[in-house]
Amino acid sequence: MDTSTSSKLTQAIAKWIATACRPVYIVEDEGLRDIIRIASGDLTYELPSRATVMSRIHEWYDTEKAKLATNLDNTASVALTGDYWTSLGNHSYLGVTAHYIDQEWKLHSHALTVMRTDERHMADVCASHFMDVSGQWNIEKKVSTLNTDSARNMIAASKQLPFEHLPCTAHSIQRSVTVSLQNSAFDGALAKCRKVVGHFKHSPPNTAELKTQQVAHGLKAEALVQDVPTRWNSTLEMIKRVQRNQEALRDVLAQKQTNVTMPTKSEMEKLQKLEILLEPCRYFTELLGGEKFVSCSVVLPALCHLSRVMETSEDDPAYIVKFKQTFSADMTSRKDKTNLTWLKISTALDPRFKDLKCLHRSERAEVWALIAGLLKEEIHGQQPVEEPSSEPPNKMAALLFASDSESDEEQDDIENCLTRYRAEPVLCKDECPLEWWCKHACIYNKLACLAKKYLATPATFVPCERLFSLSGHVVQKK
Repeated sequence: MDTSTSSKLTQAIAKWIATACRPVYIVEDEGLRDIIRIASGDLTYELPSRATVMSRIHEWYDTEKAKLATNLDNTASVALTGDYWTSLGNHSYLGVTAHYIDQEWKLHSHALTVMRTDERHMADVCASHFMDVSGQWNIEKKVSTLNTDSARNMIAASKQLPFEHLPCTAHSIQRSVTVSLQNSAFDGALAKCRKVVGHFKHSPPNTAELKTQQVAHGLKAEALVQDVPTRWNSTLEMIKRVQRNQEALRDVLAQKQTNVTMPTKSEMEKLQKLEILLEPCRYFTELLGGEKFVSCSVVLPALCHLSRVMETSEDDPAYIVKFKQTFSADMTSRKDKTNLTWLKISTALDPRFKDLKCLHRSERAEVWALIAGLLKEEIHGQQPVEEPSSEPPNKMAALLFASDSESDEEQDDIENCLTRYRAEPVLCKDECPLEWWCKHACIYNKLACLAKKYLATPATFVPCERLFSLSGHVVQKK
């Protein structure tokens, strides 16, 4: 094997170890060495050492970090998400991700850090952590928003930061679901489901018998899911799988002398109604948790749709009415604590929702007035600061008059711009708003700058949780 091929292979091994979370000592595995020898035809090939692999990983890291730093330097605003996490080793970590729209109107998401923290997560400590991360990347003056959960320390920390704060919308929806299920008429049916799932989850022989019955009934051999209060949508998934496999579950339980019983027919009907109620919540949780597409502007339309879903009707039984009313009241209280101003402006700057049908008619004019004010600030912020004037006092009146005239002309330009934008056809819901802005950015120059800032903001802090899902992945206990 020539030197160039050997170097490329070393680089590929280093990248594989870094991106697939493989242990570095895998380069000492003789089986891997033999596979590469057979594939390459070079029976003298030796795997790179640990030190070589680590140096390649660090070089690659430095290269990627430099690229990201350059991209952040070239963008005008950056949105952050942040969250704390405790590892299996009982160590605390902070994850921070950055989100921005580049010059070609492409949405980017990057991890800025997964840093270990040893201090107690008091509000001032959390605020200093976020400022330190922003300072390390030289973006403290570019950060527009910080998206976190609704924990008290995070809320308090956000008040000490110069960024706008957005609580996680998906977290709020799931909390409303949890509150609505407490002391509800679904408790008995859900308790039976949990016992059934636990009966099979904790016994390999029972699991094997269930798989046999699933095959006999022509069903997919799938494991049951136990619901966990902190795991989003787990209650819905538990209900779905119990319903899909109820015949197989009944046959297995009938053969066993056990106290575990399936939900009754009336309880299964309740679970079906609960599934219908929870399915929109699951859909919007997953929709708002995306980071490869615009999500902030979808929050208010999504909440508007959820409120319609949770409207009571005459055909609803009393327990459904109670669930819907509890959910609606809790969701409204949480919605009032979000950054509604930011969400409204984001919605208006999205060509799919600029008709603002998710808002009351009386609120729509206020939103466009806010955007007009932001455009005025944008224009003034880009104008050069004039030197102090040394004109004689008798010319001051003329200067003030000229300033007023320019302000009127400026106001007319802003109003004309917004009028033309609002007259544009509304996009279909499945069209990409960033593609639309890419084509119209030259027409609505200042408005496009605002759109970049507001549409880059994530609706949730799920990107941070994805960091921890990766870094918390245990390859093996060793």
